[in-house]
Amino acid sequence: MTVSRSPLPAGGQRSRRRRGNLRRLAPIGLLALGALAGGLVAGGRHEPSERRLGVRYAAAWEKGDYAAMYAMLTPQARAEVPLRRFARLHRRAAGTATLVALESQRPPRVREDAVVVAMSARTRIFGRVAADVALPLADDEGEPGVAWDRHLVFPGLRRGERLGRRTRMPERATIEARDGTPIAEGETRLSDLGPLAAEIAGRLGPAPPERAAELAERGVPEDTPVGLTGLEREFDARLAGTPGGQLLAGDRVLASSTPQPGRSVRTTIDPAIQLAAVEALAGRYGGVAAVRPSDGEVLALAGLAFSAPQPPGSVFKIVTLAAALEAGTVRRGEDFPVQTAATLEGVELENANGESCGGSLMNTFAHSCNSVFAPMGAELGAEKLVAAAERFGFNQDPGLAGAARPTIPAAGEIGDDLAVGSTAIGQGKVLTTPLHMALVAAAIAEDGRRVKPTLLRGSGGGDGVQATPAKVARFVGRSMRAVVSEGTGVGAAIDGVRVAGKTGTAELRSTVSEDPLPAEPGEPPPVEDLTDTDAWFAAYAPAGDPEIAVCVLFVAQGAGGETAAPAAKVVLEAAVG
Repeated sequence: MTVSRSPLPAGGQRSRRRRGNLRRLAPIGLLALGALAGGLVAGGRHEPSERRLGVRYAAAWEKGDYAAMYAMLTPQARAEVPLRRFARLHRRAAGTATLVALESQRPPRVREDAVVVAMSARTRIFGRVAADVALPLADDEGEPGVAWDRHLVFPGLRRGERLGRRTRMPERATIEARDGTPIAEGETRLSDLGPLAAEIAGRLGPAPPERAAELAERGVPEDTPVGLTGLEREFDARLAGTPGGQLLAGDRVLASSTPQPGRSVRTTIDPAIQLAAVEALAGRYGGVAAVRPSDGEVLALAGLAFSAPQPPGSVFKIVTLAAALEAGTVRRGEDFPVQTAATLEGVELENANGESCGGSLMNTFAHSCNSVFAPMGAELGAEKLVAAAERFGFNQDPGLAGAARPTIPAAGEIGDDLAVGSTAIGQGKVLTTPLHMALVAAAIAEDGRRVKPTLLRGSGGGDGVQATPAKVARFVGRSMRAVVSEGTGVGAAIDGVRVAGKTGTAELRSTVSEDPLPAEPGEPPPVEDLTDTDAWFAAYAPAGDPEIAVCVLFVAQGAGGETAAPAAKVVLEAAVG
């Protein structure tokens, strides 16, 4: 079907063409309008270069980016103060104020000759200090730069003023035993526990140089006695509290605060066990440490408990046995020939006193057979031996202030089979402390789980580290039980209590140095009473349900079974006897 259309009049055709032209021109018009609007907005967003300088300077100041700040100074200012001095002046001011953070409060304002940045300084001691800082400006080849002056190192300072402070400390807080008994309190730091408290509390005294930066950051006045040893050192910041005083701009006070007292510390120390540790030491040169196996809470520390590492001798065989069992280089049911010594690299390593030793693996451990454990270490190899030792905490920070790190050389540094065998029996260059070996014994008691020590009650435990598989730890534990029931550690046996332990008798002059005594405060025994061996004993009890792990060391004073084991018994009895 055809539809016919009537032709449009001439005027109608012209109108339609006009409308089409307008539609084609509309997008061009809109673009032009958009460009005009964008130009107006851009013009409205124009920011003076002085303000941009203020924004960038304040941002760099917030971050402590002194190099970026320095780059914004005028050439004249940079000529007057080198970058190193510029940064040092800012750091010194931050330290004086105990600065924690610096923040810009609002956009900079531009004046005729300066840009003003509003800065707020949050300090550790004096609270907040907020002030407008006018950064003087000068032209630098058409661009503004900061004509810096020294008073611009901190908000609130005026030209010619220097930042200073006057501070004072609150009274030191109390140290408490785990039962709440004061160990040290008041200015005198005395306690009803008498000398027993002094043994563990530690000393206060002038700050050592290595702590100067830390104490300055805390705002502690230079003449303030600080914790140097023991619990006073471990909890120094908490006990000391927060100083108060005045932050000064010349003679003006910018801010002030009141000293905030420290918090009393409830420690893990058990007075009865601590007394037993002191009695067990009996004034002899050595150390005693006792810990709770489940969470690493330190129950007692006496003498050189964690500050003077010594060669461990045969107590290290705990690590060697665990490592060899885990690696599969020895079997639980294996038997060994009875002999007086083993030969490695053509050198004989004798058993103690040249005794004949051998039999079952458990028996060789109970009687501490060097003739078995030195070759066992050589077969295991340095790499696996060192790896096992590190799982037991060697070469790691003990986690207590002033505690020495137990060390074993890197596998590649130990040497030949003789050196590895010597290391496996706790000789060579292995060094440790009573605290660390108490933690090794505690790990065995807890099915191989090693925890970090703590002196703050209620803070221990955590996931710990699996030093050795549980089944390995249980065999080592049974072997340690045999040490006390029938081996070298019978001196630690307690009627009705299952004690597990390991003796150690570490040779000194032939394996370490001509002088076995540590460079530590204290009175070593008379020369005529010295021997060539350290006496060690590490133990836990009750076996199967451990409440305490203990380690005793007597420096250059005999054999572990004869000297250290009976002393350890005194401490064990205080906890479980």
